Amino acid sequence: MIIQSVRGMSDILPEQAGAWRYLEQTAQRIFSSYGLTQIRTPVVEDTELFARSIGDVTDIVEKEMYTFEDRSGDSLTLRPELTAGVVRAAIEHGLLHNQTQRLWYQGQAFRHERPQKGRYRQFHQIGVECFGIADALMDAELIEMTDQMWKELGIRDAVTLQLNSIGSPEARANYRTALVDFLVARKDQLDQDSLIRLKRSPLRILDSKNESTQALLCDAPSLMDYLTEADREHFAQLTRALTDADVAFVINPLLVRGLDYYGRTVFEWTTEALGSQGTICGGGRYDGLVDHLGGKSTPGVGFALGVERVVLLMKALEVIPDIYQTQADVYLMSQQIACEERIRKLARRLRQDFPALRVMTHIGGGSLKSQLKKADKSGALIGLIIGQSELASGQIVYKPLRGGEQETLSEMGLLNRMSKLRDM
Repeated sequence: MIIQSVRGMSDILPEQAGAWRYLEQTAQRIFSSYGLTQIRTPVVEDTELFARSIGDVTDIVEKEMYTFEDRSGDSLTLRPELTAGVVRAAIEHGLLHNQTQRLWYQGQAFRHERPQKGRYRQFHQIGVECFGIADALMDAELIEMTDQMWKELGIRDAVTLQLNSIGSPEARANYRTALVDFLVARKDQLDQDSLIRLKRSPLRILDSKNESTQALLCDAPSLMDYLTEADREHFAQLTRALTDADVAFVINPLLVRGLDYYGRTVFEWTTEALGSQGTICGGGRYDGLVDHLGGKSTPGVGFALGVERVVLLMKALEVIPDIYQTQADVYLMSQQIACEERIRKLARRLRQDFPALRVMTHIGGGSLKSQLKKADKSGALIGLIIGQSELASGQIVYKPLRGGEQETLSEMGLLNRMSKLRDM
């Protein structure tokens, strides 16, 4: 019997990994340009961390977490998201004592839900968390960072920024009362999920995907009407900064996000190209989370993008550069066994002089025709061939594999040619 992967936990195969690498490298380069530093946290955390941060009456905590008791009797959980672990690490290691932190991360998370396109039981996130800055300009900078990422990945025209302010705890408490009064009077029109949320987390009804509930909410009180003056100024500062940065956005008064720790700014990047799984990135401000998890009150704001969904979107739009979908730039071949030592020596020289060049040598013999087929399959742009005559003359056949004239070059001539290609 062949053992297969666990349902909803997928292998990333070689032909898929290039797109992941393209996204990861682009994100890391942008994060570095903004002065962020990386943090890595454990995949397994104390269950209480997520019950307190996410909210113990959320679907994530009640239904979706992979929780188990270890041999010491401690309740542990595979992380369902990464923000809580980053906050826990920052508190535990004193990263927030009289200082700001701008951190980025990437890694797996786990939720037990029905697998479907763009939604898996093991999924991957790349994100940013910034601490110690309450100014709305920090929110704007993070959103501008994501906007730059989408532009560099070639998907900006396919995504929309949705923005909202859910205000301070005081504003949300007052609004909650008004919303519950409105919905209780219309209980017979609510779907089953919304009836459950009405008792436990009524603001999440605003995020309902049920069409009749959404139609009902058109007449509901608006959260915007309950914001404090400070909330309004914070949101106004954010929208002004985004406008100045030429970042287009849509204000969505029903956007609340699904985690308890958010306050004031919330945002999502959405697309219509992935069906029901249209959110590729989300985040917001969580000024009360550090205090809630036992640290000294510290403002925080962050975001996380779903790697699987962004990769799906890049593939749908066909924006992944060829270099991330091929194995090699240069493929070296020999026509006789006697030439193989020279080929390996040349490969070592190319790797030494051109570290970024992907150099692949043919191993295993075979006719030149079969070697050329493998060179073509590797995606290489250039084939280098050494036969008996080239071995005797100290030259190399330079064969463009995607169009162009074949030449015979000295080793120095070849190195000069490769230098020019590198500089193009």
